[in-house]
Amino acid sequence: MDLDAISHHFFGTTDIDTLSPEALEAGRERVSLAFGTEREPGRRFALWAVLRATGDAPDPTRAFKDPREQRAAQMYASAIGMAGADD
Repeated sequence: MDLDAISHHFFGTTDIDTLSPEALEAGRERVSLAFGTEREPGRRFALWAVLRATGDAPDPTRAFKDPREQRAAQMYASAIGMAGADD
């Protein structure tokens, strides 16, 4: 999935940093609904990553049934956390 397309579709912009708190929350709700109904693993992971990036992702062990997907999400979250520590 294309991150700009996801951002524009759910948040109405490709620059999420410009959103008001209300618009950000509304976009998160739309992403969360899509995440809950998505069945294709790759798209589901991309939606989870958007939720993670906006601070609203469920824990990987609750978000994914497949242990490989759980581990991938945990590794992604860890890597993002390490990258944020350098900022």
